[in-house]
Amino acid sequence: MEQNKMKYVLGLLRLVIGWIFFWAFIDKLFGLGFSTLSSNSWLMGISPTTGFLQHAVHGPFDIFYQTLAGLPLVDWLFMLGLLFIGVSFILGIFMRLAGFASVVMLALMYGAVGLLPTTNPFIDEHIVYILVVFVLVLGNSGEFIGLGRWWGNISLVQKYKLLK
Repeated sequence: MEQNKMKYVLGLLRLVIGWIFFWAFIDKLFGLGFSTLSSNSWLMGISPTTGFLQHAVHGPFDIFYQTLAGLPLVDWLFMLGLLFIGVSFILGIFMRLAGFASVVMLALMYGAVGLLPTTNPFIDEHIVYILVVFVLVLGNSGEFIGLGRWWGNISLVQKYKLLK
């Protein structure tokens, strides 16, 4: 009984984390006025990475990150990463690949701002999210309130476990 409750909590946590990534994609794409104004949306031709990479980064790698600002390849990788991670987590499929991609993205963001956090000398939300992603992937959370169990029975996924 308690184990079933934990499965549902893992499934809900996966949905919430997936929504965070998916929402970031939607808001930056359309500029819905939450983090991104419509005049600054990607559909209006504005780089979704420039503002952050030019103004929010600080620390020992700031020059490196600032040189990436506005590069089309960086914008596409960022946006497709948000979309892939968000949809995968929401559906509970490709959890291993999406987990890896999210850890890389979060680690890069931590490197941009987190090495010298402003509100805590050691930990920021990027580290917390990375740990949550590990729990979600290792806990097979895609199988709970998602399509992960069905997805895991597909012969290609059984053959190539990385796709699980």
